[in-house]
Amino acid sequence: MTTLHHLLRTYVDKGWAPGAVALIDRHGSTETAAVGFLDATASAPMPPNAVFRLASITKPIVAAAVMTLVDDGTLTLDDPISAWLPELAEPAVVRTPAGPLQDVVPAARPITVDDLLTFRAGYGFPADFSLPQVKALLAVHKDGRTPAGLPDPDTWLAGLARLPLLHQPGTTWLYNTCSDLQGILIARAIGRPLPEVLAERILAPLGMTDTGFEVPAARRHRFTTAYRPDGKGGLEPADTPDGAWSRLPAFPSGGGGLAGTAADWLAFGRMLLYGGTAPDGRRVLTAESVRRMTTDHLTPDQRASSTLFLEGQGWGYGGSVDIAATDPWTVPGRYGWVGGTGTTAHIVPATGTVAILLTQRAMENPSPTALMRDFWRYTAETS
Repeated sequence: MTTLHHLLRTYVDKGWAPGAVALIDRHGSTETAAVGFLDATASAPMPPNAVFRLASITKPIVAAAVMTLVDDGTLTLDDPISAWLPELAEPAVVRTPAGPLQDVVPAARPITVDDLLTFRAGYGFPADFSLPQVKALLAVHKDGRTPAGLPDPDTWLAGLARLPLLHQPGTTWLYNTCSDLQGILIARAIGRPLPEVLAERILAPLGMTDTGFEVPAARRHRFTTAYRPDGKGGLEPADTPDGAWSRLPAFPSGGGGLAGTAADWLAFGRMLLYGGTAPDGRRVLTAESVRRMTTDHLTPDQRASSTLFLEGQGWGYGGSVDIAATDPWTVPGRYGWVGGTGTTAHIVPATGTVAILLTQRAMENPSPTALMRDFWRYTAETS
């Protein structure tokens, strides 16, 4: 692949997706490619500032917002979350992961803020989705890829609290649910809705003007249509510009509710690379908070039991952390994540790189798509 544009064009031309946007920034020198169309009807060309459903690359942004509360003393990492989430003050834990929901023991200790950030609170998804507790958790999360259908955060949390934990707090990495809990924690700790707090503490200071939990009418002319594989070799629409993101949801999901642009995520990634400062020099996070976000916190056993999602990586706060050069693109210290709507964003401190890929084709399983891997390979070869 000689250029980023050529890489994307190869996939779009064969119908893998209607379009895509990719951006690679190396020490302030940016390569951007926007290929294809906003939808399968080719109603408009794909612009570089197209708005995509970010899905799980929302997670690092929300984790950063939690860390602003740590920086200002509102929270500490060792705080039990029960001070703000009393519904989870005395959780029960299933005696064995495969056992019935009614066979429980008390939690050995309270869930802490750090447990939420490291995804070790006891709620979340393991490799085995057939477990009784996981089936019940899936029902709480419903579809999980759009904000539609979920109740308000208080109602959602009350439903979650009726479930026992799958594992004791601090012992096992489990995917996703902790990011939604982080969003509720932020709102309750400040006493204001998550969208307001996120805008005030992260989005506005970084100039992320195209990112939010809804896409206003004035921006929908560049909002992509989302697609998912139809099981027959084609694609079917999953959401349209006037669909689920056309209004503020009842539940602003900290796990995957944001829509935004590649340029906006670049501003966030640069802030992490610059040790927590915005382009105008304003400090968004302390250097220590950035370090904790981008450092692996898992034990070898916790990583080994989480390969369905992590593929050998560790976990910081809100994103994975490469700990070994196992692939051409993995670099120790590379931090970021992927999103189920077909998105990926990483920073590579060793090379001063921010790499972002936004597509309209949903992932079919937790394994990154072929385009994601080719994009990461291209990034590594050209950085």
